[in-house]
Amino acid sequence: MDVIFGPSIFCQQPHDPSGTTGCKAEGGGDTSRIGCWSPGNYQRTVRRTEDAFQACNDIVACFQERARVERQYAQQLSEWSSKWKPVVDSSPLYGSLLRAWQCFLTSADRLSVLHASICRSLVSEDGDRVRTWQKETFHKKMFGGFRESHDFETGFARAQKPWAKRLKKLDKARIAYHKASRKEHAAQERETHARGNPDIAIEKQKKIQEEREQAREEKERVRARYEKVLEEVTRYAPRYMEEMESVFDQCQEEERKRISFLKQAFLSIHRHLDVTNNESVKAVYSELHHTLMSISEQDDLRWWKNNHGPGMPTDWPHFQEWTPPEKKQKKGKKEVVQNSPERNVMIGGIRVRALYDYVGQETDELSFKAGEEFLKTEEEDDQGWCRGMKDGGREGLYPANYVEVIQ
Repeated sequence: MDVIFGPSIFCQQPHDPSGTTGCKAEGGGDTSRIGCWSPGNYQRTVRRTEDAFQACNDIVACFQERARVERQYAQQLSEWSSKWKPVVDSSPLYGSLLRAWQCFLTSADRLSVLHASICRSLVSEDGDRVRTWQKETFHKKMFGGFRESHDFETGFARAQKPWAKRLKKLDKARIAYHKASRKEHAAQERETHARGNPDIAIEKQKKIQEEREQAREEKERVRARYEKVLEEVTRYAPRYMEEMESVFDQCQEEERKRISFLKQAFLSIHRHLDVTNNESVKAVYSELHHTLMSISEQDDLRWWKNNHGPGMPTDWPHFQEWTPPEKKQKKGKKEVVQNSPERNVMIGGIRVRALYDYVGQETDELSFKAGEEFLKTEEEDDQGWCRGMKDGGREGLYPANYVEVIQ
């Protein structure tokens, strides 16, 4: 409600050296119409707690769906590579041109592993992080709502209770003053009408004048009362604003913490999704580009000439000397065959060699260079990952299609 007589104090803003006000309406709203100082108008600020809790649910659901997109893309890349690998391997292409085509497929396998890793990060790292923070930050009450919202609402209500009483008293004084003003105005009109009417007796006119004078005195008395109540309200306003600002600042601090956390959560999601800065992706496309640039007409034509053309070795006719047949060994004698050297088999695993460089995306993954050898300790799972152990004892996961078994 607005005060007609005297300055409006219900939407008055406290002075702030920075040029802003502590209860400025969110979204740039017009605080001259509905200010946060009016009783009950703090609800929008209190509701931010429930809104933030729901926002956490929406964020988790949103990026879980994005994780499913990443998983489906990884699966589609792998299926595409598997479908075309036998076609490419049996194609009529050869040499560097064949290797270039095959490199597109191996690159897809490696990107499939990367996007599967992004899926895991969005769900197990980013999603779990938001859920954990949500559980630690928002404390539900037994009968609904959150403890934080209840505390803020209690603080605002406590600060506004004496203010609301004064406003009610002021409103009552304002109504009384307006009523007395209307009564005086009606008495003045009756007096003006009687003064120019010769049909009204003098006694009647005097009575009308007395009523007008009584109405004026009543108006002045009620006006003085109204001004006194308004002065009391105006004098209490700074204390009221200080108490409201105190509770509001507590709400702002909680909101600052929420904004800060969600900013870090979004940055983490961005880091996982931003493949432009991923070293594995750079390595995949760098290798692919190198393979494509290595396509050589001269080398491929030379290979064809040496394997299917004039350059291939030919057993030309030549003089063959007669060689007497070897004598057969008598029965009972066996040729002594030297044992071939034992194969180097490591107990509890299989020795493998890396085909490509790989940079681990998570702490539980191995990193290695092409040509590096280490031990495979567990078979491939349904997502295409194996567990291995390097010579230094470091264990971790790695993509199965990045290595080959050492024969």
